[in-house]
Amino acid sequence: MEYVREQRSGAAEADGTATGPDPDAAAGPDPDARWLALLMHAAFFLLLGASLTRFLMRHPGEARTPWIIALSITLAVLYLLGPVLGSRPTPRRVAWLGVLVAVWMVLVVLAPSFAWCAVPLFYTGLRILPPRAALALVALFTAFVVAAQLRLATGFDPNLVLAPPAVAAVATAVFVHMQRQAVRQRELAARQRELIDDLLRTRRELAATERREGTLAERQRLSMEIHDTLAQGLSSQQMLLQAADRTWTADPDAARRHVRTATGIAERNLAEARRFVHDLAPADLAEGGGLEAALHALAARESAQPQGALTVRCHVEGTPHAPLPDRVQSALLRIAQGALANVREHAGATAAGLTLTHLDDRVVLDIGDNGRGFTPEPGAPRATGAVRGHGLPAIRARVHQLGGTLTIESAPGEGTVLSAEIPLAPTALTTPEDPA
Repeated sequence: MEYVREQRSGAAEADGTATGPDPDAAAGPDPDARWLALLMHAAFFLLLGASLTRFLMRHPGEARTPWIIALSITLAVLYLLGPVLGSRPTPRRVAWLGVLVAVWMVLVVLAPSFAWCAVPLFYTGLRILPPRAALALVALFTAFVVAAQLRLATGFDPNLVLAPPAVAAVATAVFVHMQRQAVRQRELAARQRELIDDLLRTRRELAATERREGTLAERQRLSMEIHDTLAQGLSSQQMLLQAADRTWTADPDAARRHVRTATGIAERNLAEARRFVHDLAPADLAEGGGLEAALHALAARESAQPQGALTVRCHVEGTPHAPLPDRVQSALLRIAQGALANVREHAGATAAGLTLTHLDDRVVLDIGDNGRGFTPEPGAPRATGAVRGHGLPAIRARVHQLGGTLTIESAPGEGTVLSAEIPLAPTALTTPEDPA
């Protein structure tokens, strides 16, 4: 945001000086305009004083001398009133300029040496009047200067006829160029403000989009967490309690076993719920022992459930060169939980296996079963109903968030093998959201 503030400051300065050099704005932010204003003021009074001194030295004691002195003082006072009236071309300002020019013209008629004051007056007229009126005033000034120079000369001199128009043309060209530069500055300042406003608006929209995406990602992550833990546990408890209800009279011992198993699952779910509140980390990993111990505990817990008679074995191959990142361990454990939940509820399998393989640059988790299998749809998980079917999309999302790949090998009647491969390169683990 420092860049935006600097750009705004620069745009403000450009806008403040874009009205062109103004001698009435000596305290403005543009140093060039201030120095030019001081220079023009000094030049006017210097030329006025020099012209009056020359007249007094060359024409002492003449009858017109008091008029010349009075008109010179009047011209100086009128010129000093200019900054008080401001720099806008208001009617009062234009009237002031007309009176100033009229007094100067009278002085030039009475004393041609005062024609040299025309240069600062050029500047004043060009700055106040519209372009056409300013050019007409410059032409009038030039004509008076030429006439005054010819009156002072002892004979006809072409330089006196050509030099004043040339000076007037140069002065006008310089001023027009400065005005155009000022217009370009204003346009540039306006574009800068528009770009800065667009930048700020884009930053706000980007921040809002990132917040929305973060909210959606968090919702998806929480839905996967709840599905893989609490929802699966509640489903198992429901089936166990229903089985206990059916066998309560005929086989009280089996019913009590179902109730005890459901109680154990409830305890696990309670631990998971508390972990959600704390930091959303899997309870098995929070107990210590790492991913391998958590997978062994998951396999033992799934095998101990009486309904379905599913036997789950866990096998670990290789040794990691460095501890796996917490997010990778959490994601692989959740993938295993979700996959085994799918096996128990949909596959009709009697045996399943978890295989964790540590390679040099990646880790692979395979979950296989001997169930009924299915025909995988390329690139998309199966839709199994309005309530179920969240397991495979959640697994795919977790693998994708870690930059990995998910492979499903299955066929009707031949079981299913699900393989999640997670790269361990630093660039692959820089995704914005941790599914665990």
